[in-house]
Amino acid sequence: MHAITIPEPGGPEALVWAEVPDPEPGPGEVLIDVRATAVNRADLLQRQGNYAPPPGAPAYPGLECSGEVAAVGAGVTGWEVGQPVCALLAGGGYAERVAVPAGQVLPVPAGVDPVDAAALPEVACTVWSNVAQLAHLSRGETLLVHGGGSGIGTFAIQLGKALGATVAVTARSGKHDALRELGADHTIDYREQDFVEEIRSATGGRGADVILDIMGAAYLPRNVAALATGGRIVVIGMQGGRKGELDLGALMAKQGTVASRALRSRPVEQKAEIVRGVREHVWPLIESGKIRPIVDRRIPLAEAAEAHRLVESSDHLGKVLLVRG
Repeated sequence: MHAITIPEPGGPEALVWAEVPDPEPGPGEVLIDVRATAVNRADLLQRQGNYAPPPGAPAYPGLECSGEVAAVGAGVTGWEVGQPVCALLAGGGYAERVAVPAGQVLPVPAGVDPVDAAALPEVACTVWSNVAQLAHLSRGETLLVHGGGSGIGTFAIQLGKALGATVAVTARSGKHDALRELGADHTIDYREQDFVEEIRSATGGRGADVILDIMGAAYLPRNVAALATGGRIVVIGMQGGRKGELDLGALMAKQGTVASRALRSRPVEQKAEIVRGVREHVWPLIESGKIRPIVDRRIPLAEAAEAHRLVESSDHLGKVLLVRG
């Protein structure tokens, strides 16, 4: 088969379309003929040499895919050859085939284009496990989403609204109209506005109950300042750095919590548990039309470098898909 390889870390030009050995499904695994995958920030980090795949994962980028079941390994039940599926991956989505633990495979939701389904597994599992399972966002609370125009952000807006929350987002002003159409109640231009002041104003001075943060260190003090009493900050990215100063006194005064959970490096059993939760609680919301995949554009898989340049520019809205020709 062919896959996007990274012979040497570097810029988008480091991505090389090459012939590689075909994967074989091991016990408990499903082999998928990939129709599409999606570009995530983690892929950019891996290309730069800053985010190695977990032990045993394929060397190629790609944290999710859609396609059809090509074969099943020993002990696998519930999946049949030819069945349309999508899957959460530890790597390997930028390829024509990928083997994945059966517990990380999902059916394509009814009513969703099988190619666009590639935009769902990673964001659904990330947002559900952090916003719902970890932060326990509840009806009537306020969710602040940083990076509202990203794949994570556009999904989080929709899930937050489906859970009955008021949703505020930070994003470039050019994306605000689209984010309001997705359900965002308050849009904040992070380049021109102070999100702490804006969220306080929007909530009558109370602040956000849950903050989904992709920035990390750069936003940590302001996130604490933006919290409501009893609020929860969930950090899922470090685009603004790894190390920041935390004022514990300010956090304690808010009775707040700062938490963080990575998804890619978690054990297979934990990923399977998250996937079960997504299938039970999130897939019905997609099939009812309350949540939909937001796809900026489709780009041929062999032209992954172009897709990486687009995602690095942050000019996209939602997910950028890589599609087999």
